[in-house]
Amino acid sequence: MKIVVLTGAGISADSGLKTFRDSDGLWEGYNVYDVATPEAWERNPKLVQKFYNERRKQVLSAKPNQAHTILAELEKDFNIEIITQNIDDLHERAGSSKVTHLHGIITKSQSDRKPNLTYQIDGDEIKMGQLCELGSQLRPHVVWFGESVPMIEIAAKICSNADVFVLIGTSLAVYPAAGLIDFVPLATPKYIIDPKTPDVKRYKNIINIKMGAVAGVGELKEILLNGK
Repeated sequence: MKIVVLTGAGISADSGLKTFRDSDGLWEGYNVYDVATPEAWERNPKLVQKFYNERRKQVLSAKPNQAHTILAELEKDFNIEIITQNIDDLHERAGSSKVTHLHGIITKSQSDRKPNLTYQIDGDEIKMGQLCELGSQLRPHVVWFGESVPMIEIAAKICSNADVFVLIGTSLAVYPAAGLIDFVPLATPKYIIDPKTPDVKRYKNIINIKMGAVAGVGELKEILLNGK
């Protein structure tokens, strides 16, 4: 049985990582359009680099929580594929082996000339003056607002083959990621783990688990294992 899991900021929040979608619209005190757009990079690359260096340090000091761990452990019993909107590496550190990052991963850098030219970061910082092999500045391997999402077609194909679909900690507000549920077969059970249920009235076979990520994934584990 193939279980496809789409995760958002809610699963990483339980590890202490904040989402920019806080009530004040800021991300760690920054307006997202000052630090997370190609225009911001052109305008003030030092500020953008500093911002992501700080976020990277937070990610590296964070630990996977029980929701991450349970998803990894479920690989013993099921074919689990994770698609994440998050730029952290907590799924991988928890032990999940099939993770597709829609919006990049902060532990890598990329050429600002050729996005698919990426490098693992040695340490926790990208320094101004660090260049890719083409001679251009390295930037975070993160998809910014206004940039295309290169992994979206692969993710859509994964969703189209789901026997079970699970949505964890995402409001389905950021496109194109929010549209992935449209590729899930109509007959496929769709579990939504979130204290606040996103607007999914038009979809069939919805099962709401109105809990935070850790408690909700624990509940899901019991449901899946009991249904084997």
